[in-house]
Amino acid sequence: MSQLATTATATDTSATATNTGTSARQSRWESLQPLVLDAVVPTASYYLLSKGFGMSTMAALAWSSVVPAGRTLWSLVKERRANGLAALILTANVVGLLLSLVAGDPRLMLAKDSGITATIGIAVLVSVFAGRPMMTAGLKPWVTKGNPARTAVWDRLIAERGQFARLERTFSVMWGVALFGEAVVRVVGAYTLPIDTMVWLSGAIAAVTITATVLVSGGRVVDPMEKMVSRKLGE
Repeated sequence: MSQLATTATATDTSATATNTGTSARQSRWESLQPLVLDAVVPTASYYLLSKGFGMSTMAALAWSSVVPAGRTLWSLVKERRANGLAALILTANVVGLLLSLVAGDPRLMLAKDSGITATIGIAVLVSVFAGRPMMTAGLKPWVTKGNPARTAVWDRLIAERGQFARLERTFSVMWGVALFGEAVVRVVGAYTLPIDTMVWLSGAIAAVTITATVLVSGGRVVDPMEKMVSRKLGE
């Protein structure tokens, strides 16, 4: 009987752990959904349509604007407020479309994508000064890990407006500066380096910038925030 009880307890514990893990993954995915729908899907669609299927820049930008345009309109009708990230991506695509209209110069064509990146970078920085850091949509799920208790601690720490809130703003500042700086570097390169060089170098600059920002922001912001939440929970 004792062995059966022990086995039953172990089974219950295992089931609870499995359910907790599944719940955490589901919660994290729900937290990441806005970021995926508003930023990842439109950006990936643009590159897939333009680079993968050979669609014109204007057509690729127009089709990749469907999701953020729909999300922005839905937010205005349903929630009576603008969806910041979706509106940002839509604005960036509109900027790209306008630049494409005057992009007869191959160097301007190379610099065009930088105009989109710069627009996003500036918008992220403005969101920080407006008190609604845009990159929090991607930061919060990784700090809270989809755990309701960690999410509650996050909300309390943010409300205290101390170091935790400063780190939250710093994350968006780092990404805004990185995106804007990367755009500036690519524009300079587009007008000073050989076109053939910039065709491959442009992508390399973007990849290095994103990788470096992920690593630096992870060490300077994400890790400290995770530790602060864990300390509050006594983990």
